[in-house]
Amino acid sequence: MYNPKSKVATEFIHHGEILESIAYAKENKTNRELIESIIEKARKCEGVTHREAAVLLECELDDLNQEMFKLARDIKQKFYGNRIVMFAPLYLSNYCINGCVYCPYHFKNKNISRKKLSQEDIKREVIALQDMGHKRLALETGEDPINNPIEYVLESIKTIYSIKHKNGAIRRVNVNIAATTVENYRKLKDAGIGTYILFQETYHKENYEMLHPTGPKHDYAYHTEAMDRAMEGGIDDVGIGVLFGLNMYRYDLVGLLMHAEHLEAAFGVGPHTISVPRIRPADDIDPSEFTNAISDEIFEKIVAIIRIAVPYTGMIISTRESKATRERVLELGVSQISGDSSTSVGGYVEKEAEDDNSAQFEISDNRTLDEVVNWLLTLGYIPSFCTACYREGRTGDRFMSLLKSGQIVNCCQPNALMTLKEYLEDYASKDTQEKGEKVIREEITRITNPKVRAIAEEHLKELHDGKRDFRF
Repeated sequence: MYNPKSKVATEFIHHGEILESIAYAKENKTNRELIESIIEKARKCEGVTHREAAVLLECELDDLNQEMFKLARDIKQKFYGNRIVMFAPLYLSNYCINGCVYCPYHFKNKNISRKKLSQEDIKREVIALQDMGHKRLALETGEDPINNPIEYVLESIKTIYSIKHKNGAIRRVNVNIAATTVENYRKLKDAGIGTYILFQETYHKENYEMLHPTGPKHDYAYHTEAMDRAMEGGIDDVGIGVLFGLNMYRYDLVGLLMHAEHLEAAFGVGPHTISVPRIRPADDIDPSEFTNAISDEIFEKIVAIIRIAVPYTGMIISTRESKATRERVLELGVSQISGDSSTSVGGYVEKEAEDDNSAQFEISDNRTLDEVVNWLLTLGYIPSFCTACYREGRTGDRFMSLLKSGQIVNCCQPNALMTLKEYLEDYASKDTQEKGEKVIREEITRITNPKVRAIAEEHLKELHDGKRDFRF
């Protein structure tokens, strides 16, 4: 039976419930009264259920679809304002023992260059990232207990946090590694990670097992229940996602939202982030072999519906997507983006290596971080390098309670402006600096708490004078 509080994967991601939800949605795709009632419920900014979200996805009434998109924009503005958090991935190793058919890291691939960064290599990569202006990283590695044991990941995290180069520092390390044990999640928590991220790829159990024919990742239950173990290990900021294009998008959207509902029901706090990657070309991987690819129009609707369904959850989009696609989904719900990313092992130091084929996937947005920051400023956003909530212990239910009450804006807005100021002083081109200073002058007046505004203004002056790392 379907049970969102259950700790059994096939009970909180229930196949029958997903099929019934999809069927119900198709039956009601032109039911104006029902769709209007769901949209009206969503206006309270408390979310909608997976079944209600399925109805919105199927909606064929143009005026209500436009109303839905407007609501997504309004919810995004209410909770996240104009702030866009910046990050970059850091690939430690592409050694992997899994047989995932959509990933070039799969163990049968003899063409890809297998690489693993030493701690000295990691230092060089981190310095390169710091010299761009990055403060937040997402650690990535293949699953290989010999080459990539938990001890290697922990040592790498320690190395990353230890590096102080000029005014640079990595202040938050999120971790995207394979499903592991409660004990190992405790070790990651003790190492000071930010968010633990793990993509489900697809929630359809039978298809999942076909896509992962060999290796530890073949175990659907162990993988799907990983977030429960992470929570039990003390990690209360977790990030989920599916790889759109592997399975039917309707099924996976419902499953994704059911997973969010499960975490809320079982632990009192939903996912900190949801990622929305689409399958991309890579070494020996042809996306055309996957027949469930989704169009830009459907992709944008999915982003809008996720924003409506889980208004408090951050949404991430990577450089997998083009500049044009990223621009469209930013206003619909995305709150975090990567910039100047490399998906190769050692790719930040060896950017010009023509013979390198260690990348996990091709990048669509190849702009520098300064170009991305400049673009965001031109669009009216505040590029934020803030890591304050994690460093101040505002994680899990503590973060969510502040977000739901609206009090988080007293931290997020000034922190975004101060970390942007750091970037402008240390790394920005002249044009980016001029645009950024203009945005700071405009946005500082929108801080409604006079005490917070006065402190932020003083810190902005101190940042100009060379001091660093202020936070609320």
